[in-house]
Amino acid sequence: MTPPAAGAHRPAIVIGAGVAGLATAALLGAEGWDVTVLEARDEVGGRAGVWQRDGFVFDTGPSWYLMPEVFEHFFRLLGTTAAEQLDLMRLDPAYRVYGPPGTGDPIDVVSGRAASTALFESLEPGAGAALGAYLDSAADAYELAVSRFLYDTYSTTTGLRDPTLLRRLPRLAPLLTRSLADHVERRFEHPRLRQILGYPAVFLGTSPYAAPSLYHLMSHLDLADGVLYPRGGFGEVVRALERLATEHGAVIRTNSRVAHITTTDAAATGVRLADGRALDADLVVSTADLHRTETELLPPSLQSYPERWWTKRTPSPGALLLLLGVEGELSQLAHHTLVFTDDWRANFADVFGAGARIPDPASLYVCRPSATDPSVAPPGHENLFVLVPVPAEPGLGRGGVDGAGDPAIEAASDRVIAQIASWCGIRDLADRIVVRRTIAPGDFAADYGAWRGNALGLAHTLRQSALFRPRTTSRKVSGLAYAGASVLPGIGVPMCLISAELVVKGLRGDRSPGPLAEPVSVGT
Repeated sequence: MTPPAAGAHRPAIVIGAGVAGLATAALLGAEGWDVTVLEARDEVGGRAGVWQRDGFVFDTGPSWYLMPEVFEHFFRLLGTTAAEQLDLMRLDPAYRVYGPPGTGDPIDVVSGRAASTALFESLEPGAGAALGAYLDSAADAYELAVSRFLYDTYSTTTGLRDPTLLRRLPRLAPLLTRSLADHVERRFEHPRLRQILGYPAVFLGTSPYAAPSLYHLMSHLDLADGVLYPRGGFGEVVRALERLATEHGAVIRTNSRVAHITTTDAAATGVRLADGRALDADLVVSTADLHRTETELLPPSLQSYPERWWTKRTPSPGALLLLLGVEGELSQLAHHTLVFTDDWRANFADVFGAGARIPDPASLYVCRPSATDPSVAPPGHENLFVLVPVPAEPGLGRGGVDGAGDPAIEAASDRVIAQIASWCGIRDLADRIVVRRTIAPGDFAADYGAWRGNALGLAHTLRQSALFRPRTTSRKVSGLAYAGASVLPGIGVPMCLISAELVVKGLRGDRSPGPLAEPVSVGT
């Protein structure tokens, strides 16, 4: 399907008002479509939500602002810039790392090649030079990703047959055949350095033992490029997307749950809502969970990814989230803090193995946005967001407010709070908590329709990356497209922005591997 002529205003429906849905609505509106966004919940944002209580403003999802050029490119496609839409701050340090008690002082990771190289050398003689070569490779892989792999619809093999890419194949092939963990362990001995380089796999919904080593490119972002923070939290990113969608004509309807995608002769004709209302459209883009879209919103004969397909796929881990309002200062924690166990392999086996077990102790992530942004907590208090990777298993239970979640989830949360208190030197942490909410895999399944209660989408294993990942167009229904974390190009807010762009590329018939051309003059 080609984009409508200017002013044609053909109707399009976008299912879901998360990051991918709002981004898709904005781009489609700019293309001339008459867009209606249907959101089942009573607020926009999806997994990038916001929860407020007693003066605290908690992000309930993403909190790392990486790949700034992807955000910038997206905003420029809409005639604006990141600087016009967001108040971005560079974090220093980028993050802090703790190990178990008695394993050494915490490590502050400062972005920039000189600082990160000096840090590595201070912890392991020779590691500085090894990191230099590692970051050279990471930068090369990252450049290749953002210029070709991530913006490719893979509707043809043209991008894969490009002579420039073929010349680099001898360097790329080994990065696809060994794991990230193996790639790192061949180069570094210090356990914390190995963890710093391996942990980005978690952001990709997998473990360093399963992620292809091509994803070492992630270290270019935090160690060389830098980590930013949008003042006000990631809710500000969502508000910017919502603002741009509405500025380009999109109408956003909350409390509008879609029950079916309607079709005639294998062509999408609109949707039917749970309340029985029918809405017609020439184009339907579902940014809802792909498993739900395929197995619930379409009849079996029109499913590109039926249930049997999913039995052979790997979800990202689930997540145990703790939103904690704490009285007093928590200077022991940086804006971003990573807490690593020593037996990392066992920790990942708990998360990705056959048994559904919440690790104890756990490798976990703590965000303290109030370290940078006083607007997210009342005076004299701190805002903590804690993420513990856990199995993608809704049966683990659901969370709640003030300890009202399922007993197993609240007990696990108590253990996590005690671990942070002990390992980070905040002995009275539990006694200082004045606001508490927990979120667990059962909540992801119930609130977002997440397949198996996963937190991020399809894991970035080799056979679920690049050309092996679900496309952004249905193979069986014309006029039906997809965007979001389980389709091309993958997990994370920047990837969701790109997936929205891939929808537009598909509609234009653009089969090039790179990003769309930006307007000649943008912003101020």
